[in-house]
Amino acid sequence: MSTEAMVHVIDDDDAARDSLAFLFESADIAVETYASGAAFLAVAPTLSDGCIVTDVRMPEINGIELLKRLKAQAIALPVIVITGHADIALAVEAMKSGAVDFMEKPFDDEAMLRAVRAALARQGKAREEGREKADIRLRLAALTNREQQVLEGLVAGHANKRIAHDLDISPRTVEIYRAHVMTKMDAASLSELVRMALIVGTTGGVAEG
Repeated sequence: MSTEAMVHVIDDDDAARDSLAFLFESADIAVETYASGAAFLAVAPTLSDGCIVTDVRMPEINGIELLKRLKAQAIALPVIVITGHADIALAVEAMKSGAVDFMEKPFDDEAMLRAVRAALARQGKAREEGREKADIRLRLAALTNREQQVLEGLVAGHANKRIAHDLDISPRTVEIYRAHVMTKMDAASLSELVRMALIVGTTGGVAEG
């Protein structure tokens, strides 16, 4: 359950929960249901993929409180909140608290499916980006201090001669370090190397860490 992209439906109303489960299963979307926010929070730390569909009005832990607790636990699954017509203020509060979307009752089945598919795609993209960042950081960590310094010069847009002057080494030595950096980073071009550095935000201090 922790690795499959799944919709986690949270609603204290049995009929509403069953209806949503049927909708998602009919659309070939894996689904798990929970009768309360507490029941979901008990398993939430084990989940890595999927999205959440939760009613905003529930006893004990409502949708807003659920969002706050998920944020506090650094659980980044996208959340779609279901609200009533009179709950627009709650819907806005939910969006401010991190919900990616809200659906007003009675909602259109196709609109709900579109929202869920968009949330799952968003979560999948975020997961891929996270993996790419982790991979780049591993490559950066494999660079020596001098290779790190050459990389920083390249990312800053400096020519080999400028990097050589700044580091008090020869331009030929810079070329050698640059080749090592390209190989270790598995970059086919300078533009790809710069893109990698921009993805992780900074190159400073990685070699030492």
